[in-house]
Amino acid sequence: MSQVLVDGKRPAVRDDAESNRYVVEVAGERLGLIDYKMRGENIALVHTEVDPDRSVPGLAKLLVAETLADVRSRGLGVLPYCPYVRRTIDRNREQYLDLVPEDRRAEFDLGDAAH
Repeated sequence: MSQVLVDGKRPAVRDDAESNRYVVEVAGERLGLIDYKMRGENIALVHTEVDPDRSVPGLAKLLVAETLADVRSRGLGVLPYCPYVRRTIDRNREQYLDLVPEDRRAEFDLGDAAH
């Protein structure tokens, strides 16, 4: 992924577990978020948004990619209720489809056939 910069700085993504959201920030300023709910060994990613006044190309993609990387490192499954997250997984199946529990993929229109 190309380097995403906001005001010359690379945004950082972190899990704000107290608020049940991943946030993307620059210099302490929140630029976007992904709300989630824990569901046992799965994390339901329910909503993604970025500040339209502060967004730059690739910011939402960075937020989703780093969120999914963190989820993978934690050994959790992903339930992509958020349409943007679901589309990202669908368009990058070789990289992310394994995160969605196999028995839940049809629920998100992520069956075995490529779209």
